[in-house]
Amino acid sequence: MKRKNIFTAICLMIIFAFAATSCGVQNNPSPSSDETSSEDGNHKVTFVLDWVPNTNHTGIYVAKVKGYFTEEGLDVDIIQPGESSADQLVASNTAQFGISYQEGVTFARSSGAPLVSLAAVIQHNTSGFGSLKDKQILSPKDFEGKKYGGWGSEVEEAMVKQVVKDSGGNPDKVQIVTTGTADFLQASETGQIDFAWIFEGWDFINVANKGVELNYIPLRELSDVFDYYTPVIVTNEDNINNNPELVKKFMKAAEKGYKFAMENPDEAAECLLQLAPELDRELVIKSQRFLASKYQDDAPYWGMQKKEVWERYMNWLYENKFINAPIDVEKAFTNDFLQNDK
Repeated sequence: MKRKNIFTAICLMIIFAFAATSCGVQNNPSPSSDETSSEDGNHKVTFVLDWVPNTNHTGIYVAKVKGYFTEEGLDVDIIQPGESSADQLVASNTAQFGISYQEGVTFARSSGAPLVSLAAVIQHNTSGFGSLKDKQILSPKDFEGKKYGGWGSEVEEAMVKQVVKDSGGNPDKVQIVTTGTADFLQASETGQIDFAWIFEGWDFINVANKGVELNYIPLRELSDVFDYYTPVIVTNEDNINNNPELVKKFMKAAEKGYKFAMENPDEAAECLLQLAPELDRELVIKSQRFLASKYQDDAPYWGMQKKEVWERYMNWLYENKFINAPIDVEKAFTNDFLQNDK
């Protein structure tokens, strides 16, 4: 669940990829039926993850293992991103669907890429700041004089400084270092960092499984701005406008998969492990149990997204000069393809 996307790099990649497709996937010719059908007649679909397989993705794996995609006439290939990000692949329609984040979609749309969020995988942000218990970091004010390890993103740095400022601390007293893909626990225990941005449902559980105690500060409790949708399922405008039946079928199966994961976390974990056996079984099962109640949480139905959540974070990005102009958030997401499995 680490954030592979460094925001500025994502924007540049999407801009270049989008330009290479003659200013938009809508100008691309539609594939022939031979190109989009498998041997059994099902429609071939590519779904790209944001990172390595994890429990954020379980509903998709359940839909594949349980045959929900097949029931909709779809042959779904789940891939991991390579040199190209999920946002880049979906914007160019190389992959029809994928996993992104609200911030990724906002940056993409600000650069002219036609990404659209179809569902919030998890209703509230389950990430926050983690630190070894002996560091005694209990609030953002305690970040003063400490080393934060991150991806080197300017947006990430601004977020850290924002929560420190909001807590009455001095953000200039926080030392920010770039650790990239370094292991959180190892970097913490060796003194390379004092705290980092982690996912409660993955990194926190992984560390706890090793018998190490952490302090954890949820982002959603620090600011409504940072309680945004992460991750989200995305497609592009071309599919929505020109192939809505494909989107409807895919989301019907995906929604069924996530509802199964909510109701049967242990069996859902086995579905993920069946197709990603390299994962730590204990971590996957505990993580799945944790997320079972988080997928829908207090929303009236799984996947629902609210305009005000999109506006709050987009406005923060604009006010901090990370995007040049506000985006039309009503074009950035849609709830129209949810609740299809009634």
